[in-house]
Order: sequence, then C-alpha cells, then structure tokens
Amino acid sequence: MELLDRKTCFRALQSRDARFDGRVFVGVTSTGIYCRPICPSRPPKFENCRFFASAAAAQEAGFRPCLRCRPEIAPDLAFWRGTANTVSRALALIAEGALDEDEAGVEALAERMGVGGRQLRRLFKQHLGASPIAVAQTRRVLFAKQLLHDTHLPMAEVAMSAGFGSVRRFNETFRDLFDRPPSALRRKGGVDNSARDGVTLRLAYRPPYDWPGMLAALAARATPGTEWIEDDVWHRSIELDGKRGTVAVAHLPARNSVMVTIRFASVKALPVLVARIRRVFDLGADIATIGSHLARDPRLAPLVARRPGLRAPGDWERDTMVVGIDDDTPRAWRPWHAYAMQHLRMANHG
Repeated sequence: MELLDRKTCFRALQSRDARFDGRVFVGVTSTGIYCRPICPSRPPKFENCRFFASAAAAQEAGFRPCLRCRPEIAPDLAFWRGTANTVSRALALIAEGALDEDEAGVEALAERMGVGGRQLRRLFKQHLGASPIAVAQTRRVLFAKQLLHDTHLPMAEVAMSAGFGSVRRFNETFRDLFDRPPSALRRKGGVDNSARDGVTLRLAYRPPYDWPGMLAALAARATPGTEWIEDDVWHRSIELDGKRGTVAVAHLPARNSVMVTIRFASVKALPVLVARIRRVFDLGADIATIGSHLARDPRLAPLVARRPGLRAPGDWERDTMVVGIDDDTPRAWRPWHAYAMQHLRMANHG
C-alpha cells in the first residue's frame, strides 16, 4: 500500500524531517532502493518516488534497504499509528518470533488473535500495506542487517538470531536482496565473538524521552535481586527457556536511542529479548502525538508541558502496560488512558 499524500511525503524527504522517520519509507524507482525520510543522500526526483507506510510494504514492492540511512534502525512506530488492535497484538507476537515463513503460521497466528487468516491478511494490508509474512520476513532481514553492522557475531549466529532456518537460506536472501553476500555488509575490523560474550545494539525512539522519569518508574516497581539501576543504567537478570543471562540499557540522548547490552547463551532468543526491551522502555511510542492528545485535557496540559517525553513503562513478561487500566476502559482509549494515568501519578509525586 502506497501512501496517498505524496506531496507531503516528498516535502518531508526534501527537508529530512525527523518527525516522519518511522512513519514513511520512500522507494526510489531509479535505484530500486528504499530509504528513511532523513536519508543523507541527495533527494530523488518526485516522479521517481513511491511512499510506503512500512518497510515491509516497500520491500514487498521490490525495493531493497538503503545502506546509508539504514531502515533497520528507524524508530518502530507500528503500535502508535492508529492500527487496529488486532494488528498491534499480532505485531507484538511477530516481534517475539510467533510467525514462521509458511502460510500455516499465519493461520495459527490469526487463531491466536481470534480472527480468520483472511481477515488478518486484510487488516495487515489495510494498516501496514504488507502481508503478515512480508512483515515477518522484513523484520528478519533488517534485524540480521543490524547485527551485521553493529556486532561481530559469527555469520551462523547472525542467521540463527534473525530466525533464518539455515546459513544457506540466510546467504541466499542477502544475495537476492542486496546483490552481495552478508559478509560484504559487515563493518571492517574487530574480532568475532559469541552472543554469550555480549551483544550491544542501538534502538531508536522518537524524542523527547524523559529518561529520569522512566528510571524512577522502573525503580519503584523493581523486584529486588532481579532489576536494579546503577549509574543511570537499568539492569535485569533474565531467564528464558531454562537459560539465564542479563540485559543492561543505557541512554544515548544525542542519538535519540538507547544502548542495549544482552548477555545470553541462546542467540535465537535475541529477537524476543529486544522486543521485550522495546516494550519495557516504550520505544515505539509516537510521543509527539500522545502529548498533543493529552494536552487537550486542561488538567493534563501543564503536566505534559512540565514532563515532555514521559512514557508508560511496559511489563517484561506480558504485553501490557504497568499503569492502571481496567476492563471498563474502552479498548481504543487504553493507550491514552495509560499515559494519562502515568502523568497523574508523576504529578502526585512532584
């Protein structure tokens, strides 16, 4: 699905407007590449541009990711773009590896959502412009590309971490998409290391971000011996499928990102752990839109102005927010209700 307002999207591309980062991807017909709107490359001609609502839609249309602006590190805003609740829940499960490459996987996912497979595909096309399979495949490729660029994991571990069934399939996918082997996309220098030695990744968000507010909220609900904060870095001991490890998350305000260090024996768990970190730190929030909605309430407006970028921390184990939402809250209002509750709680604590 191509976005309709092409002139607005093109102006965002020309001005490299960061507000559109993660919302819009541009496919350039003259090069076959798709980019973020903040790409440092020279803007293409208007007639050569196609605009998409997601990286998956651009990739499904036959475009390959740009090596300069790196679509894999664009802010992930899928949960806050007005998508149907069913799509949002399905995206959360896909991010944690719930969907494999075959169509039977879509049917199983749809059953978990309480809808038919045909209905789920229709909703994905309507809201993201791509099929569930395309979304899962694009996530897999972009996550592998980030691991290639930001780590020195062996190729076999990169393939397994990203969910490829084999190194052969991994190599074929990258040759088909980038016309080069995965090794050609790797930064030069450095010694290969295993995931058990630690994987460090940068995860982007849309600013502003109230980091002190987030750490205060996490500290207030931390489980002793499991979570702790030291020198403005959040740490957590983790256990997954009988294996133990740790994660640490630090703030990189100059890059509108957090730096995540994961030490865990199973490389296949990396997508699940990254998805949980995104959830805990609410990295997918379209914070500007949220702030503008909350500011319409005269009681919340001064609180929003006082604490810009305040986010609702998520729960590590479950796909929920830890602020109070009851069953009587209309489903469509639950995201805004959560943020309103968070602002009110922070206000009560000064």
